[in-house]
Amino acid sequence: IEIFRMIVLLGGRGYVGSAFQRCFVRRGLAFKAISRAQTDYTRVGSLTELLRESGATFVINAAGYTGKPNVDACEDHRADCLLGNAVLPGIVREACEEVGVPWGHVSSGCIYSGRREDGAGFREDDSPNFSFRSGPCSFYSGSKALGEEVLEGAKRCYVWRLRIPFEARDSERNYLSKLLRYDRLLDAENSVSHLDDFVEAAVHGWRSGAPFGVYHLTNPGTVTARQVTDWMHE
Repeated sequence: IEIFRMIVLLGGRGYVGSAFQRCFVRRGLAFKAISRAQTDYTRVGSLTELLRESGATFVINAAGYTGKPNVDACEDHRADCLLGNAVLPGIVREACEEVGVPWGHVSSGCIYSGRREDGAGFREDDSPNFSFRSGPCSFYSGSKALGEEVLEGAKRCYVWRLRIPFEARDSERNYLSKLLRYDRLLDAENSVSHLDDFVEAAVHGWRSGAPFGVYHLTNPGTVTARQVTDWMHE
């Protein structure tokens, strides 16, 4: 179908971007994975030109700054963190709206902490409670919340919130791999997202014409680190 003709993927070499690439290959979808080494998509002019020249019919922003080896590094690299997570979404928005192409943005569920007052999980329309505006929070979470503020009122835009990704592949970003490698674990309750399920849900929502807006793409229920490590022992 014409509307699915060409997907431009920003941050295609990253952990989430690589999962999108695998999904496109499985589905036989045409795409171009763009890295900053190829095109400086942090500049509106460069990104706008790329979208026009490529004939993009959909854009996915899987780029961002997560820090290495983990998000704690964001505390020491705040400028990079703000550029990747708070400024870049606005740049992509401006370019996509200039060209008139719909797009999806990979955000994070880390902008929430705990549960709602009624004990339930957070909904898409709940205001973040783990952000610069409702601190204290991690710098990473604060920057991701700012990135969503930049997208308020965006036209033809999906915001996909990922929470603690896990999968069967060994990776420094995989929650299961982290549990195996870290010397000390925080036994907190969290939502989790199977990485391939997250990507498939995002792509399916777009291709099936789901309304634009914010989506929590997580697996049902919650887990603690102790539960998962007990399963590993079994």
